[in-house]
Amino acid sequence: MVTIFRRALLLSAAIAAPALGQGFENLEMLDSRVAAALGANVGEPGGPAAPLDRRLRLAACPEPATIEEPAMNAVTVRCPAQGWRIRVPLAGGGATVTRAAAVRAEPVIRRGDQVEVVALSRSFSVSTTGIAEQDGAPGDRIRVRTERRSAPFIGQVTQDGRVALPGFN
Repeated sequence: MVTIFRRALLLSAAIAAPALGQGFENLEMLDSRVAAALGANVGEPGGPAAPLDRRLRLAACPEPATIEEPAMNAVTVRCPAQGWRIRVPLAGGGATVTRAAAVRAEPVIRRGDQVEVVALSRSFSVSTTGIAEQDGAPGDRIRVRTERRSAPFIGQVTQDGRVALPGFN
């Protein structure tokens, strides 16, 4: 009888073990999404200063977490459905404001403009249209939506007035 109880206990522990990890956000995936949104990998100028702390236990977000534009040398990642928010520090050369940056170029995209969103690669290019949620000069990162109800994403304004998705080159 005791042997059957031990086997049942071990079996239930083995079945429950994988279920424990399912309730938390995948931090490796979140790291890669932040790097893609910023257009720079961990440790590179403009990218995250370090990977997310693996000790974080964020509740799994039912929809993709939003990544806001860089501000005060960090980017904010948030899950409105779960109510969590984290700030990810940026590596040097990121969103720091210098005197040269204070003299900004004239925006080529205005909030509400319909823009061409492009993903460019050496072997292909894909484009669609979106609506700009911010003004943007060439080189600026702005929020864009492809549909009214879709989550915004961040792209970089090009010289010709298009918005390029980060992570493609």
